[in-house]
Amino acid sequence: MFKPAVNIMVKAARAAGNIILRHVSRLDSLNVFEKDRHDYASEVDALAEKEIIRELRRAFPDYAILGEESGALGQARHTFVIDPLDGTSNYLRGLPHYCVSIGLLEGNEPLHAVVYDPLRNEVFTASRGNGAYLNERRMRVSTRNELDGALLATGFPPRERKRLGPQLDVVRSLLEEAEDIRRSGSAALDLAWAACGRVDAYFEAGLKPWDMAAGLLLMREAGGRCIDFHGGSDSLKNGQIIAGNLRLTELIQQRIIDSGYAAAFSLQDAKA
Repeated sequence: MFKPAVNIMVKAARAAGNIILRHVSRLDSLNVFEKDRHDYASEVDALAEKEIIRELRRAFPDYAILGEESGALGQARHTFVIDPLDGTSNYLRGLPHYCVSIGLLEGNEPLHAVVYDPLRNEVFTASRGNGAYLNERRMRVSTRNELDGALLATGFPPRERKRLGPQLDVVRSLLEEAEDIRRSGSAALDLAWAACGRVDAYFEAGLKPWDMAAGLLLMREAGGRCIDFHGGSDSLKNGQIIAGNLRLTELIQQRIIDSGYAAAFSLQDAKA
């Protein structure tokens, strides 16, 4: 049985998903703008976020909101963190891989999570201490405990291209043992898929809170672990994440350290 807040979040995510699917047939006519280099949004992102906010505020008028399109709205102990269309670039090109992501934070800690894939009608949910579910069936992370044969996921966000060299060194190192590395274009779905074992682990940097607020809790409640590149728990703050079971996160983190990728962030921080 879902928690009451999760039911509202699922309703809001489905409402946004309906808007997203309604506009699929007219992608060529959408208003699209570039928020940053190679970082796009469209009128659909804005419409979907507006609908999510409307549904959430109807039930929780005093909660704060942090949306990818709207920014920070209000201050409160509880904050909904919203990505109305994670995978916008895929969506605008007709690639069938994108989702709606809604996380509810209590302070800085995820309390409830919903990731909704409208194309597959898959709803990933979690509540702190209550497990993680895919369409109401309990899900668990992969039990693979070695890189040999592992299927990994990652991303190459435009804002992190300055560190592309060490990032590619990590990819090269991992591919010496792993079966393959997928790059899907949706961080929220990467985390959801890692939580249900479709991929064995996921790592990326340059993420924003709305990319992973829901996915962090999905991973934890599915028996997984989320750390940053230095082994800490500040992913929401620094945008770095390694997600998987205990053993794989340790192995991937070591490759990230050995390649100099982790140090690249330390050096950048020192210059800031």
